[in-house]
Amino acid sequence: MIQHLDVDGVPTLLAPTGGPMRAGLTFRVGTADETLARAGITHLVEHLALAPLGLADYHVNGVTAPAFTMFHTQGSQADIAAFLTAVCGHLSDLPVGRLDVEKDILRTEWSSRGAAAIDDIPLWRHGARDFGLSSYPEWGLDALTADDLREWTARWFTRENAVLWICGDQVPADLRLSLPSGTRQPVPAVSSALPQTPAYFVHGTRAVVLDAVVRRSAAAAVFSGVLERELYRSLRQESGLSYTTTTGYDPRGDGNATLRALADALAEKQDAVLGGFVDVLAKLRVGRIEQADLDATVAKREDLLGTAEVDAARLPGYALNVLTGEPNLTIDEHRAELKAVDLADLHAVAGEVMGSALLMVPRGLTADWAGFVAAPTHSSDTVDGTTYRAREGAGGLRVGDDGVSHLGAEGPLTVRYDDCSVMLTWPDGARQLIGADAITLHIEPTMLELSPGTMAAIDAGVPADRHVAMPARTPDQIPQPRPIAREAGTARRPWWEKLVMVLSGLGTLVMGGFTLLLTFATLSDDTEPDEAWFWGVIAVGWVLTVILALPIVLLKRRR
Repeated sequence: MIQHLDVDGVPTLLAPTGGPMRAGLTFRVGTADETLARAGITHLVEHLALAPLGLADYHVNGVTAPAFTMFHTQGSQADIAAFLTAVCGHLSDLPVGRLDVEKDILRTEWSSRGAAAIDDIPLWRHGARDFGLSSYPEWGLDALTADDLREWTARWFTRENAVLWICGDQVPADLRLSLPSGTRQPVPAVSSALPQTPAYFVHGTRAVVLDAVVRRSAAAAVFSGVLERELYRSLRQESGLSYTTTTGYDPRGDGNATLRALADALAEKQDAVLGGFVDVLAKLRVGRIEQADLDATVAKREDLLGTAEVDAARLPGYALNVLTGEPNLTIDEHRAELKAVDLADLHAVAGEVMGSALLMVPRGLTADWAGFVAAPTHSSDTVDGTTYRAREGAGGLRVGDDGVSHLGAEGPLTVRYDDCSVMLTWPDGARQLIGADAITLHIEPTMLELSPGTMAAIDAGVPADRHVAMPARTPDQIPQPRPIAREAGTARRPWWEKLVMVLSGLGTLVMGGFTLLLTFATLSDDTEPDEAWFWGVIAVGWVLTVILALPIVLLKRRR
């Protein structure tokens, strides 16, 4: 049985355990509460709160998720009291002397993080905001100051916005939670970057992944288990196409839950796995659901509810429900809900899944044939303004009073200033604007015929709090236009070469014309042909004519 207590004004949950004592302090704040320009602030606070503890003789850790941040530990009563008391003390007075060190550690953590098949799904569904931010790097770290962190902790890491949970017989006597007073914070409103569902997008990972949003219910949780059984039977046992077939059901804190399913594939079997995956979804959508699968899934969940450690195991989720205002059921109420789920309920959940589905398909494939529409990769409109041509190829950049549009052959990319989540800026002048809908527009001034002041106008249009400075690039990282060819395999002549050829040509014409006239005059009847000096002048004229023409010949041969 779970007891509801209070420790220093913090709601506290206590459940017995037969194993080691465990405890956690959960706050209702996560990456979804940030902005892209300040992404990483919650994670940085978590690291700073743990950093002074150094090496502990017992297990301690922290986690920053989209909707919550948790500090947890395992050990004796004294260990747990010391850990949680220290964490609260650090949150109230952050050790900002380690700010730069922890920033470097977080950058290293991000760079060494392995890419997972589902990493990009949040940005495709939600865009570059709230629950979509978990797909992006922590670009806000560099600019964060000690004052920024203090303001953040004062708002989010408070008594009213926390829940303590303990797996053990009693609350440690020496535990002190010295947190400031504040208010309980609601789960942020969830956005969508999908104009239509069911939708799909293409990803290079060799896996098919389904992401859906369903109402939180026992039927939806059971459906997740039934879907996993169907995928395993169809794609692994019967056809041998996949090795891993798995599903997950994750309450979001707003009355809904995320339901995901994954099936991996060999490169040569990707189209077959996609087809089999869609067939399973279609089968459940039309109500072809086996009673045996329902019974097996319910029985498995009932077994978990019957274990001695069930209350202790559900404490972290129970605490999150308290923070978000979601109902917490007793074990008997859970059992009653599970027993009430029937095939009609699962059929209804299958309809919810297909109605909100976002499918990730391997590169080179589509899902149009299955009734999924392609998620947008380009904008539906452009801004009004001045268009600047690209130095290479077609298209260009259109800059208006309210935003910027990149004009390309595949379609426009538009980011309006008031809807820009972040603008990354490089010292060489390059800019990258990311809209709230996740549309990304990269501007390389070296590749565009921009007028003076264009980049300054873009910088002024994007709100200053969304500018993020990026490290300088090396010269070879800055793109440059290729030389424009005048003839096949020939580059444009430099200015000095043109000047030499013009002067050489004019000199040749003048000297050659003068010498030619002099020659005709010498050979005419009015001139004495025996004057040797006259013939010498003519000879010199022709020599000078040849010399003046020589630069043209040499430059032509050089080209």
